[in-house]
Amino acid sequence: MTKPDPRDLLGIRDLLNEEEREIADTVRTFVRKEVADHAGQWFEDATFPKHLVGQLGEMGLLGMHLTGYGCAGTSATAYGLACLELEAGDSGLRSFVSVQGSLAMFPIWKYGSDEQKDRWLPSMARGEAIGCFGLTEPDRGSDPGDMRTFAKRDGGDWILNGSKMWITNGTLADVAVVWARTDEGVRGFVVPTDTPGFTAREIKHKLSLRMSATAELSFDDLRLPGDAVLPGVTGLKGPLSCLSEARFGILFGASAAARTCYESALDYAATREQFGRPIGGFQLTQQKLVGMALELNKAMLLAVHLGRRKDAGELPPELVSFGKLNNVRTAIDIARTARTILAANGISLEYPVLRHANNLESVLTYEGTEEIHTLVLGQLLTGQSAYR
Repeated sequence: MTKPDPRDLLGIRDLLNEEEREIADTVRTFVRKEVADHAGQWFEDATFPKHLVGQLGEMGLLGMHLTGYGCAGTSATAYGLACLELEAGDSGLRSFVSVQGSLAMFPIWKYGSDEQKDRWLPSMARGEAIGCFGLTEPDRGSDPGDMRTFAKRDGGDWILNGSKMWITNGTLADVAVVWARTDEGVRGFVVPTDTPGFTAREIKHKLSLRMSATAELSFDDLRLPGDAVLPGVTGLKGPLSCLSEARFGILFGASAAARTCYESALDYAATREQFGRPIGGFQLTQQKLVGMALELNKAMLLAVHLGRRKDAGELPPELVSFGKLNNVRTAIDIARTARTILAANGISLEYPVLRHANNLESVLTYEGTEEIHTLVLGQLLTGQSAYR
């Protein structure tokens, strides 16, 4: 009988098929070669590594779970595993891929016209065009139905006014999928960012997701042709379905941030000596490592299980909330515990632990806060809404 691997106690890799293992291994190799040694510096400099976007496209990672238009058409589980390995490098890298594929490409693919799909999806899949997703507003986060951004008809055109806040890829984007109130209800608009009246301002002085390009978007009498609207959806179903796609990648990705922190603590405990021996030999350190290993493996099992459910077409959005809530919460706890094992070294960017912990504070909030996912599950359990 093979002895369990401390880095994969439950043998979760054995639950993956050959294609899934190959994708995970390919992305892990890419991250170790191109990202791991530089992520701390990019975080410190608040710089997104835009030079990697083309490689992400060449690897088929952009919109990889979509079909046609140059997209890879992989399984949902394979997409989740790619997100997992990307976030092992940094949440900012996974956020870029998640926004590009699930928040910008997915609504065009799902709800767009043939002309919109042909114009944007092939170049976005190659990484030649970058997208962003405009839903959150400066004073409207968890309640998007109360958004202030408004689009009104003007003859055959639309006039868009308003603003969006905390928009990943906002300063990098060639196209923005912007959600706005109209007299017909909430609609999505495909907005080229070179349209007059469009402004993207970088949000600076962040202490989290520093490797991610985050922006405030403003629309000042921005004129769009009538065919800029996404024809396939009206109402909040549109943006909320996109968020569910993105949250699925997060529940995998957060597990990798936890894995990186756990493995850093495991390695450190084997080499750091106090009182004449490695700290891994002390009971309290072992208690911390065991606690992290238990929760990490449970989070990984949950991710794979939900991936299988999604591939079978049996994953309701409430269970995506379950995964996002549990796995991000677990990852933050693991990151903080790992930091205590590394002690003072844990706050240095020479190690990835506090960088991941800081990033996870944003991941806990974006694409549905901890409180919102709790209320989603609360409504599922009781049949009663507690939002208002």
